[in-house]
Parts: sequence; structure tokens; C-alpha cells
Amino acid sequence: MNTLIYTVVFLPMISAILCYLLGRFHKAARSCLANVVTGVIFGLCVYLLIQVLTAGAPETLAEIPYVCGMGLHFTIDGFRAVYGMIAAFMWFMSTLFSREYFSHYHNRNRYYLFLLLTLGATEGVFLSADFYTTFIFFEMMSFTSYVWVAHDERKESLRAAETYLAVAIIGGLVMLMGIFLLYDVTGTLFFTELTGAYSRLDLSGTETVRLWIAGICMLFGFGAKAGAFPLHIWLPKAHPVAPAPASALLSGILTKAGMYGILILTSYLFLGSTSWGSLILIIGVCTMVVGAVLALFSVDLKRTLACSSVSQIGFILVGVGMSGLLGEENFLAVRGSMLHMMNHSLIKLALFMAAGVIFMNVHKLDLNDIRGFGRKKPLLNYIFLMGALGIGGVPLWNGYISKTLIHESIVEYLELLREGAATGIFSVGWVKAIEWIFLISGGLTVAYMTKLYVCIFLEKNRDESVQAAYDALKGRYMNKASAFALGVSATLLPLMGFFPGVIMNGLADIGQGFMQVKAAAPQVSYFSLTNLKGAAISLVIGALVYLLVVRLWLMKKDGAGSASRSYINRWYRYLDLEDMVYRPLLLKILPAVFGFLCRILDSLVDTLVVLLRKTIYRDSKLPQELAEGTQLSHMCASIAEGLQKLGNKTFRKKQPRKTDYDHKFAMWHQQWSENSAVINRSLSFGLLQFCIGLIFTVIYLFLRDVFQLW
Repeated sequence: MNTLIYTVVFLPMISAILCYLLGRFHKAARSCLANVVTGVIFGLCVYLLIQVLTAGAPETLAEIPYVCGMGLHFTIDGFRAVYGMIAAFMWFMSTLFSREYFSHYHNRNRYYLFLLLTLGATEGVFLSADFYTTFIFFEMMSFTSYVWVAHDERKESLRAAETYLAVAIIGGLVMLMGIFLLYDVTGTLFFTELTGAYSRLDLSGTETVRLWIAGICMLFGFGAKAGAFPLHIWLPKAHPVAPAPASALLSGILTKAGMYGILILTSYLFLGSTSWGSLILIIGVCTMVVGAVLALFSVDLKRTLACSSVSQIGFILVGVGMSGLLGEENFLAVRGSMLHMMNHSLIKLALFMAAGVIFMNVHKLDLNDIRGFGRKKPLLNYIFLMGALGIGGVPLWNGYISKTLIHESIVEYLELLREGAATGIFSVGWVKAIEWIFLISGGLTVAYMTKLYVCIFLEKNRDESVQAAYDALKGRYMNKASAFALGVSATLLPLMGFFPGVIMNGLADIGQGFMQVKAAAPQVSYFSLTNLKGAAISLVIGALVYLLVVRLWLMKKDGAGSASRSYINRWYRYLDLEDMVYRPLLLKILPAVFGFLCRILDSLVDTLVVLLRKTIYRDSKLPQELAEGTQLSHMCASIAEGLQKLGNKTFRKKQPRKTDYDHKFAMWHQQWSENSAVINRSLSFGLLQFCIGLIFTVIYLFLRDVFQLW
């Protein structure tokens, strides 16, 4: 088992270097090797999952001691095995699609290098057994995936990559501070040893505050990677400029690495804390709404999908928050949040690769430019429709199952509050409002996915020649390998939704132990009238928003007065958090404030130093620098001049002698210094010659003895 874990984590990293070297000589062989490696990793992850199921999740702790001081520690259980398999599957499909997608790109070697490095780092995160190991691979994952965003090196790509890296670095440093504080308070970083630490450990008031500070710092770091509000700013910027296979992984898996950390904080460190659950719930509600609104206003295909990822992360956070509030009754919330993580990963894999097919044919992403591309393309239509129905929460698709569970957990908490059997900062009215926000956000999801589907597959392009070119592509818009990758990814979505009792419940049963759920979950009738009612409300809201907002307000008639309408972006520029808040704060305000403080402190220090030197620590007079000679020659000259004056007075000479002994002795000193330097150099040269001669003598004696022996 340990060998399997090490292989899953480190084989992609070793293979990354081999792929890069191979690609210098044979690009096709490099692409094939990358496909083989990701396929092997997927197969090993499937085998790991089978081993966990048959062995009952053995207590396995794989350790590599002394690495970075504290060593690396890995473990395996049901949730880790499932998510490791999902990550490997997504990498395998994305790598298959990458060969065609990157056929006209530069720097493909670099892409494959960092693709495989990131795979190993991501698997390292999901298999980590302590926060230190998580942090090491988390930061490795951030830096290697940065290259994806900056891949084409355009101005907007480099700016988005700059934003991504800034958020990753700031989040990582804040997380590291939280890890330091956590270790200082608890004395351990292992997840299992931290179980219930908030309520189990005998902490003083100060230690409790420090534990909360540690938890919030770590939440900041994990939330930044997950794309939680208000640290979501990198997602809408990075996804449109990154290559589509990379976007699928950024949205589907790397955000879940952040969610992995938040799950651990909630299910281990702050287990049973309603205050922590309330905090996560508030962040989740804000993230859910902000992402949905941004996606609705967007007129860029990949930006819409990126903002949708922000919203879906909000749905997951709502489920995680409810699991903290419900305590031991958190079966539905735990299963819903875990399943929605898995569903969102697979859904975004299909949707972003479908967007990649459009981009590699059109090289555009604006909805007005790609309008009508999907007409007469049944396979692409099927792939995108499966993703749209899944993320929209339509019954019989996988997204409906997980959203229903999260919605039912909200309803359950609402009932417990009414009965007085639950505690928390929320009143019944607030929880009822959260339920409606949840349903409305689901409706906004339906609205913006309908907008994308209608634009690409039902409407015609305003330019008839462009539409004719789109229609002429027919079956030549992607090759068989890409069609296989996209088709398999899309088919999983209805398959999981059609058989929720077998597939979805089975996945939840495997993974729920990771979130400290011990008891069996109650049976859920997914297609009962009560559960279908929630989905129906969201679908009706989505239809109304699409008809009244998208068609009437977010579209306008063409200037030519034709019946066709174009999509417009009505999002106000000053609502961009990055440009209006983060960049001014980090690049202007904070440097100015701290620069001003440093100037004040620097002036204060200088003032104190001068004051002390003038009062307590009085300075001695600096010795006057002599024009020539040294202090010794000057002293000797003074003595000689004194003796000369004494002699003149004693012998009463009519013409007393006046000799400039100061200059004379100074010249003697200079001449003596030069002679000494010449002698020293001569001695050094002589010693050098002596050493060389001695070496040759020793060599001669050695060779003579050798020849004599021979």
C-alpha cells in the first residue's frame, strides 16, 4: 500500500522530466508518454480504491522522514481514494484532449512538464496525513499550475497569472502562519490527532483565541485556492486565458484541493463547533450568490464557466457549514457537500473541454462571435447539454442529487431550530432566507447555462458567412481521441443521476467516514414530491430570469435595426474587486502607509541617536588628519625640532638652522614602507619559487622510487 501511494504521488513528477527531455527530440512520443503516465496513475488509483473497499480502509501511514525537517506523511481512506481516482481520471481525459488542443501551440514541452508535476502535487495534497505535508504539496501545486495560466504569454494572460500567483502566495503565507500557531497550541499537525481539538483539549482563554486565529489563517489560505468570496478574484481572470484542458483542471480539481483543507478544518479541528459552522455558512452563501451573478452577466464562455465554479464552490461551502451546525445530525449535509464536490469536478471537466473544442476551432470566446457554432454538431451538443443539465440541478442528472441533499440539510436545520433542538447564531427567519437564497442561486445557474446553450446550439450567428463556415465543419471539429475523452466525461453525468441509489449513495458511503460520520445515513427518496419541489422552484426561477433579465436586459438589438440581438456586458467596471480594491490596496495604499510609518520611525530613531550623542554619550573630538606621514613620524619630527631649537639657543647661533623634520621624517617613512613592500613581495615570490621547486623535487623522488621498483 505504501509503495502504491508513493508511486501515485512521485511517478508523475519523475515522468514530467522524462516527457520534457523526450519532447526535445520527438513530440509525438512525448504526448504518448504523457497519456500512458496519466492512464497508469488512473489505473493505480482505481486499484487503491478497490484495496480500500476490500480491506476496509486500513490504517496506513506512509512516511518519508526528515524531508523539510518534519518529514512527509501520507494516508489512505475512502474519501482520499475516491478523490485521488477522480483527479487521476480528469488528468487522463485532459491529457488525451491536450494533444489535439495544443497542436498549434508553442511551448508544449513546458505545458506537459508542469501538467505532470501538478498531477503529482495534487495527489500529494489529497493523500496527505498532516497539515505540514498538505502545505508542502499545496504550494508546489500552486507554483506549477501558475505556468498554465501564463502559458500563451499574452499581456492579459500574464496579468491573470500575476493575480493567480499573488493570491496563491499571500494565501500560502497566511496558511503557514496558521500552521505555526496550530502546532504551538496543540503540539501536533496530524489530522487524526487533531480530531475535536477545539472542544477536547483543555485550553485557556488565550489558547482558544490563538486556535481560532490559526483556524482563520488556514481558512484564508485554503479559501483562496478554493475560490471562496472574497478571494475568488483569480478564477474569473485565470480561466478565460488558460488553455481549456488546464481550465478544466483548475476549476474541477485545484479548487477542490482548497475545499479539502476546509473539510479537514471543519471535520477535525473544529468538529462540533457551531460558531465555525456559522462562519463557513456565511462565506458559502456570499460565494454562491456572487459567483452566480457574475456568471449571469458574463458574455465570455470560459469566464461564465469560471464564475459558475465560484458559485458551485459556494454551494459546497453551504453544505460544509450545515454539517458544522447540525452536529451529529449532519448526515445529509456531509453527503451532499462531498457529492457536490465530486459532481462539480466531473461536470466542469465536460464543460471546459467542450469550450476548448469551440476555442480551438474559432479562437474566440465572446458569445456574439461563437454564436451558432454548435448547430449541426450533435456530439458536441450532447456533451454540453449533459454538463448544463448536471450543473443546473435537473432531476435525473448528478447535480440534482447533491443539491437535493444540501437543500434537505437546510430544511432539517430549520426544523431543529423550530423545535429548539439546535443552537447557533441564526434565527428561524435567517435560515429560511438562506434556503430561498439557495433556491434562487440554483435558478441563476439554470438561467446562465440556458443562456450559453441557446447561444451556441440554437441561435444563428449574425454573420451568415460565419454561420455557413461553422455548419460546414460538421464532424471535423475534433478528432476521435478528443471525442472519446469528452464523450466519456459527459456520459458519466446522467449515469450517476439515473442510478443515485447505487452510484451516488455508494460514493457517499465510501467517503463519509473522512468527515467523522460514523452512523448510517437515513434513506433519502430523491424523487419524492418534496425533493422535486425544490428543483422545480429553481427551474421556474431560472426560466423567469432568462426570459426577463437575459433576453430583455442583457441583450440589445443590432444597430442596423435587424431582428437579431447581441449579448452585452452590463457589469459595472467599478465593481471589479481586483482593480478597485486589491490592486490599489496592495500596490498603492499599503506601500504608502507603511512607507510613511517607516519614514516617521526612521526620523524618530535618528533624533534619539543625535540627542543621546549630544547629552549622555558625548562624542570625542575626531583626530585631525595629517597632511603626510604618520603619528609616529610627526612625533619624532616634533622632538627633533625641539632639540634643534634648544641647540640654537644654547650655542647662540647667528643663523639658526631651520629643518623641516616633519616632511623629512614623512619621506623617510614612505621610503621605508616602499622598501618593506618590495622586500615582502620578493619574499613572497621567493617562497613561491621554493614551493614549486619543492613540489617538483617530491615528484622526481616519487617517480624515481616507482621506476626502481618496476
